[in-house]
Amino acid sequence: MEAAGAAAALAACLEALLAGRSSANRVFEILERLQADQEEVILCAIRTCSRLFGAFLERGELFVGKMPEEEQSLQEDYSAEDKYKIWMRYRYRSCVNCLGELMGHKSFQVKESALCTLMKFVELEAKHPLVKNDWSFNFPQELLKLVVWGLLSTEENSSLLISRFQEYMEHDDVRFFVMKLVAENVGSIMQKAKQAPFPVYQKNVFALVSSIVMPSEESEMIHFLVRHANQEEWKVSKLKEHQRAFERMWLGFLKYKLPVSLYKKVLAILHDSILPHMHEPTLLMDFLTVAYDVGGAISLLALNGLFVLILHHNLEYPNFYTKLYSLLDPSIFHVKYRAKFFRLLDLFLSSSHLPAYLVAAFAKRLARLALTAPPDGLLIVIPFICNLLRRHPSCKVLLHRPDGPPELSEDPYQMDEKEPSQSRALESSLWEIKTLQSHYHPDVARAAATINTPLSEMEEDLSEVLEMTAFEIFDRDIKKETSEVPLEYLPARGLFGKKDDIFAQYFTLE
Repeated sequence: MEAAGAAAALAACLEALLAGRSSANRVFEILERLQADQEEVILCAIRTCSRLFGAFLERGELFVGKMPEEEQSLQEDYSAEDKYKIWMRYRYRSCVNCLGELMGHKSFQVKESALCTLMKFVELEAKHPLVKNDWSFNFPQELLKLVVWGLLSTEENSSLLISRFQEYMEHDDVRFFVMKLVAENVGSIMQKAKQAPFPVYQKNVFALVSSIVMPSEESEMIHFLVRHANQEEWKVSKLKEHQRAFERMWLGFLKYKLPVSLYKKVLAILHDSILPHMHEPTLLMDFLTVAYDVGGAISLLALNGLFVLILHHNLEYPNFYTKLYSLLDPSIFHVKYRAKFFRLLDLFLSSSHLPAYLVAAFAKRLARLALTAPPDGLLIVIPFICNLLRRHPSCKVLLHRPDGPPELSEDPYQMDEKEPSQSRALESSLWEIKTLQSHYHPDVARAAATINTPLSEMEEDLSEVLEMTAFEIFDRDIKKETSEVPLEYLPARGLFGKKDDIFAQYFTLE
């Protein structure tokens, strides 16, 4: 009942305020309801403010220009018209500030309603500016700043509200100023957080900056809230200016230490969502090389970005293959990014100019790791090794060495050696693959048997097996139809099952 009564009272206030200026003081009744305790009352008050000040902006009933002090405006020689507009402009400012605070309300509906109303005001102020500049371009940056500050909370997760905000960044000028404001916000907040980092805040920043979709061509930039008189000369319509703002935003964010989970998320998208849109991608060289030296999954994820810089921006990384070699450990078969890692590893080892000792070291290390790998990993690594041998025929000596070491203790290969050139891989053989021909899983045994015959020149396509999981293999196996079910995997040769049994010469099972 109280909510219904409040709605009726707000409707009456709105009608009176839109009808004439004689009831101007009733605006306080609306602003007061923005601070009510009941959610329904607050929502109704937000909708009322949206309609009231939206109409005032369109009708030009708010003061335009630099705002004088409210008390000063009443004393100085302003017309009654200007005094009213100045006074109402201050009420509008109070409304906007209340909406900014409501973006931190416990109810998501209130947050969303406050956000949408503020962005409606941004759009209206862009069309009906309240501040005039000599250079004839006006964008309500201060109002947008209030929105961005509200999204980047330091205390609670704002990812849901940020996802709601994404549609507004389809406007090129909104996106441009959001990037500038995020960079400003990060610099301000993180300076204060040196002794006490804000992981929630950093996650909110990442949620916002990672949702920004940058245009690839300048011709794509046609959606603006504000149209400039000289649109072609306006810097916000230039792709390079957007790239610079994008670059400053990301560099400012990556300047500070990130939580490990966030570090991984950044590296996962850096190569395709960040580097291509930076004005100077090489500025991320230090970030990527440090990440590559961390080890584990972080190093695996840094490979993508490093590859882009090496291939397209002439990055020189000393001992790159030595570091890549050190990343080959048992965890590569179990990490979330296994498929991505093997794609990149395949790419890095595709050059025909690589020395034989290096390729042999990678093949041998992978073969050794295969001894303890799960079946889904083996179905990747066995054809991977075979492809390496196809590309580099000089390494086929690893297959054609009948006098090679039959077991681990006699193998000259040094698994613990960090330098591929010192591992003595070319002196060894791929006896591990031969061992896998006795693997319990028939698909693995079949794949390992490939080395028994001369390798074809055509490389095997790894795309299908890279994404395969253990669950998929199990599911495929239980769906197989078999006509015969073997009860004994060795055929019986005598009465008691032994080939050389004394009874075998009298009782044979044919």
